[in-house]
Amino acid sequence: MNSTALYDLSPIARIMLMGVVIALGPLAWVWVRNQQASTARRLQALTVLTLFLTFDLVLFGAFTRLTDSGLGCPDWPGCYGNASPVGAHADIAAAQAVMPTGPVTHGKAWIEMVHRYLATGVGVLILTLAVASWVESRRRKSGQAAVSPWWPTFTLLWVCLQGAFGALTVTMKLFPAIVTLHLLGGLVLLVLLCVQALRYAQADGRWLPEPVPPALRTLLLATFTLTVAQITLGGWVSTNYAVLACSTFPMCQGSWWPDMNFTQGFEFWRALGRLQDGSHISFAALTAIHYAHRLMAYIVLALMALLAWRLHRVQTLQRQARWLAILALWQFATGLSNVVLDWPLVAAVSHTGGAAALVVLLTWAVVTSRNTSGAAVAAASRASTLNVPRPLA
Repeated sequence: MNSTALYDLSPIARIMLMGVVIALGPLAWVWVRNQQASTARRLQALTVLTLFLTFDLVLFGAFTRLTDSGLGCPDWPGCYGNASPVGAHADIAAAQAVMPTGPVTHGKAWIEMVHRYLATGVGVLILTLAVASWVESRRRKSGQAAVSPWWPTFTLLWVCLQGAFGALTVTMKLFPAIVTLHLLGGLVLLVLLCVQALRYAQADGRWLPEPVPPALRTLLLATFTLTVAQITLGGWVSTNYAVLACSTFPMCQGSWWPDMNFTQGFEFWRALGRLQDGSHISFAALTAIHYAHRLMAYIVLALMALLAWRLHRVQTLQRQARWLAILALWQFATGLSNVVLDWPLVAAVSHTGGAAALVVLLTWAVVTSRNTSGAAVAAASRASTLNVPRPLA
């Protein structure tokens, strides 16, 4: 395994073909379901479907990481220079014979390669969105397109960057900073696709921005920012395998303030389980990583509770308020399960899924609200009561 080249591009054409085959299913579904619809409608449907599949990809990425399958194929983009584990059967068997529970096994190789196939399929869908958006923009000589073609173009560039981080995740042997950035890149992809899907809906007169008081808008943006920070901390916990540094709740190791080493814990650029000087990371450092995430959780959950209550008072944002309350409780329950139930796989994947769902939900709330003065809020409220249509901001 040590002599395997980290990069072997010989199977890339076959892997890309696999991505095209995977993407044909969603593309056909959108075409059949929207045969009589306009091009803009088809693009909207494809954007929503791509958002859903990207969410699934983030979940499968978490499953890949949590089953220790990230190095199931130790090279990139294929598996021992092959397009699938079938062609690499002998190499995988040899590696598994040396280390039966090591990073390379037949099961882990398949999990890793399926993740790469799905990622390639999502990439093909985003490429299709970018090309089709530019074609639609050129066709619309009069009138502005519902969504600027630069949105899907930037999304395409971002998914290429994600592919690069995916490659580095393997070739740098699960370097914690790279794996965490790869997770965050997936969440940024969700944000980009969610914004585009909502812009299409707003062009059709749905989910128009609701005027809200400046204080509520500030609270919403603050909650979004701190939620992303908390997810970053969560990714750092997971990629450093620090979940079980505290196995009790609410105390940790029988103390409200256990022995912690924040300097080591948040030394960013280092190999997995090591410090920059090559020495092993201490348990106190892992405790610091875990406890920082836990302390931030208290702040973020309190903000989410306050935000849910405030959003529920705005009639057109009540759906977002209800989902925010549900997801906050979901995150608390799954996070607690990870600690007291010894990090079960279902709870761990569900916790990542809840984090991704929160990012989508808060993006939805940000895009469907806008800042305005108190007088404008009152006027908009009266207009809503009288069923007077409001212009799109």
